Amino acid sequence: MSASPTLNNLDGIATIYPHEPDHFSIIRAQIEQRAGLVKTWNIQPGERVLEIGCGQGDCTVVLATAVGDEGFVTAVDPASLDYGSPYTLGQAQSHLRDSAVGHRIKFVQADPIAFLQSSTEHYTTAVLAQCSWYFAAPHVFSDILAALLDRVDRVCISEYALTSSDYRAMPHILATFAQATLECRKTTSTANVRSLLAPERLRAAALAAGLAVRAETIMQPPEGMLDGTWEAGYVLSKGFEEEVDKYVSDEREKAVYTAAMDSIRATRDVLKAKGDRVHTMDIWVATFAKPT
Repeated sequence: MSASPTLNNLDGIATIYPHEPDHFSIIRAQIEQRAGLVKTWNIQPGERVLEIGCGQGDCTVVLATAVGDEGFVTAVDPASLDYGSPYTLGQAQSHLRDSAVGHRIKFVQADPIAFLQSSTEHYTTAVLAQCSWYFAAPHVFSDILAALLDRVDRVCISEYALTSSDYRAMPHILATFAQATLECRKTTSTANVRSLLAPERLRAAALAAGLAVRAETIMQPPEGMLDGTWEAGYVLSKGFEEEVDKYVSDEREKAVYTAAMDSIRATRDVLKAKGDRVHTMDIWVATFAKPT
């Protein structure tokens, strides 16, 4: 087992995250963004962190790096272990368990609220890193905050801001609304965007749960982060078009989806002609705690 990485060695963290050699730059950008979150939240050595919606563990590995050998990360996600690509949750989590920081991590496949109700452990920090849009409905976010209230000292949240400091990210925002609107027509979903919540609504939910804002900022993602490219690409895919045909019958409503796709395609083509690509939208980063 190699030596444990540090937050000052992002290449070292990215190296132990599962990836194909020719995809290292993609993973490196993801790790850079997660490290930016962890530094902004000021996660300290020795902390006991509960991560909600850990997915494949790209934020988990950075959190485990930050807390050191005296700390620990409990990473919870309800998704099936065969969910995800190019590595499933099961594959990625197994890989990280065997890594240099694996002894600092416990992965739990469980509904977050059920998990909290089944244990009494207290955590210094709860982290929800760009996971709220995966929730089945907006109330799930509020329910999780209520369950966390007496179990953590503070709650750290990040989510896409639905703003674009960089015009190249506008297709990402359009793609997000197109996906979210379509998912509203489904009774169940495994899509990346299921409950679309802007920072204002996330902040309001936290305040309603009894938390107070300690800090918040808007972060611009690294140049190499490809989430915007991927989401725009999905909305322009044949699969998304087939989903629209399946779930939308009204001619006027279908025209809205077509217009979104046309706008994304046209903007992507303009960027491509300039030797560029679609970028990722801004990210809202906040810290909450119970009022003193």
